[in-house]
Amino acid sequence: MRYLLAYFNQHLYKNYFSYWIVLLTDSILSVVSTCVTMLFVSELIADISKTAFLSLLFCSFIFSLTLFYFLKVHKNIIRHASVRSIGKIVFAVLLKELCMLAVVVMVGSWIEFRLAWVYCFIDLLLSIVLLVGSRVFLLLIYDIVITQVNFRKTRVLVYGTDDQSVSLKQRLYSSKHYQVVGYINPSQNLKSYRISELPVYHFNDETNFRRFVSKYNIGGVIFPSDKAVQDESDQLVKYGQNIGIKNLVSPSIDFVGTGLKKTAIREVKIEDLLGRDEIKINMQEIIDNFSGKTIMITGAAGSIGSELCRQIATFGVKHLVLYDNAETPMHEIRLELEKSFPHLSFTPFIGDVRNKERLHMAFEKYHPQVVFHAAAYKHVPLMEENPCEAVRVNVVGSRLVADFCVQYRVEKMIMISTDKAVNPTNVMGASKRLAEIYVQSLGLAMERGEVEGITKFVTTRFGNVLGSNGSVIPYFRKQISSGGPVTVTDPKITRFFMTIPEACRLVMEAATMSTGNQIFVFDMGKPVRIVDLAERMIRLAGYVPNEDIKIEFTGLRPGEKLYEEVLSNEENTIPTDHYKIRIAKVREYSRNAILPAYDELENLSLLVKIDDTVKLMKQVVPEFKSNNSVYDKFDK
Repeated sequence: MRYLLAYFNQHLYKNYFSYWIVLLTDSILSVVSTCVTMLFVSELIADISKTAFLSLLFCSFIFSLTLFYFLKVHKNIIRHASVRSIGKIVFAVLLKELCMLAVVVMVGSWIEFRLAWVYCFIDLLLSIVLLVGSRVFLLLIYDIVITQVNFRKTRVLVYGTDDQSVSLKQRLYSSKHYQVVGYINPSQNLKSYRISELPVYHFNDETNFRRFVSKYNIGGVIFPSDKAVQDESDQLVKYGQNIGIKNLVSPSIDFVGTGLKKTAIREVKIEDLLGRDEIKINMQEIIDNFSGKTIMITGAAGSIGSELCRQIATFGVKHLVLYDNAETPMHEIRLELEKSFPHLSFTPFIGDVRNKERLHMAFEKYHPQVVFHAAAYKHVPLMEENPCEAVRVNVVGSRLVADFCVQYRVEKMIMISTDKAVNPTNVMGASKRLAEIYVQSLGLAMERGEVEGITKFVTTRFGNVLGSNGSVIPYFRKQISSGGPVTVTDPKITRFFMTIPEACRLVMEAATMSTGNQIFVFDMGKPVRIVDLAERMIRLAGYVPNEDIKIEFTGLRPGEKLYEEVLSNEENTIPTDHYKIRIAKVREYSRNAILPAYDELENLSLLVKIDDTVKLMKQVVPEFKSNNSVYDKFDK
């Protein structure tokens, strides 16, 4: 028995036995059943000749092997056997017996017809007993081995009692790392019930939960999805933090075979607690639009650009061109793509969107059919101090990319913009609005026949993305890890947030649905108070706000708003087929009318004439009113 346990323990975490071993074993058991049945009939009822005996054994093996194979009896994973899989076994054995009966009737001399019915009935019952019994035996052995090795696992509770939670428990059944000992139900209506032989618990308060954790040596709570964490409203997460156990979440699609990867289960992050529902998009339509095409992404090494690379890499594109001037991040995304998508054809192209010659080389060499323009300067305080550089990258760079798209007959250019372009109060937002104006005016010029080209321009606006480089969440994490204080500019300041993957999915959805020359606005959900975000992050790290780690208010920075707007007062929106995406109707500009101002902006920024640059920005974008900035004086 010890050696048997050792063998099972060695193979415990493989996904399944070889299909062919299961098929051959089932066929042999079926033949054994036939053999025993014929011996029984021969001994107690009537003799069967040796020729008939061997012939029937051969037929039994051939019929069993063939029927079991085509009915895929061997492909049901034994440790997850169900009524349906047992029904498939019964059906396959019944067909085998009908085939055997047909052979007996056709040959006639092997066995009397009146005895054939008796033989088939006994063989049917015995085959079912052997095939089902073998699976029950393996399950018993498996349970014994599981019991032997469970002491090495972390004992966990699964949150919820719905199908998703039960499915998570089943996938964790053969995990090397976690042993599920029960379910947590958020309400008391299932208290004292059992699901899959495991008890269902409900905890009214932290004291009750703490006592249970201590008594049963619980190491963590696993949520079946990000949405389950959001629905839980922080209460259980807070209990876990205070007690010192892990709050874990399992992405519902990140598993291999029947056992979850340990790396798929991660600790709950602040992004999981911000209450955003999963955004559903038409992936097939997106794939159809991008597959087989050469796609270029500017700013490909940045937060948005790199996520676009990851998602587009799955669409079967012909070639992917990564354009960015940041060497180290470009190297990192290159290594990631090589590892995760070994068959992807892509080129890392070091270049700056301000460099006309380098951009020309990229377009001339690769002739992209779709361009995602994500390259931009985005940090408000830095751009307030360096307005000429904001113009050089965000305005001149965008203009160059758009012009080359027209020149090289790119099918579609998608520009990533920001909610800070709406009624801008800072240089960064104004520079992005200037980029929007130029791109839209170029599209209108093509529609009117003033410029020859086929490119359709799409602009997408959204707010802050969670966890992007230099954003508030990584900044707060560093402050918390160093012991604080956590600095917030103002107790009333709010921001819209969206995760990087969902922002990129919406960008691609907008690109797919666009007919050209449109600005798409994303539904960012409800604004989040930054001080609330700071408090939740401190609690998530296991500390008490303003006791263990202080929160300090530093005052609004130059150009910073208390809140961000998604649409300006002069804009209206119209709905699209996607509930999270709307089209903004903005004031239209003539390209010929604005070109002199854009040429002048480029010259002023090259000469680093800061005041003149900002003044001209305010002339072209009259809604640009500086806030708490040295450029307030130009608004008077």
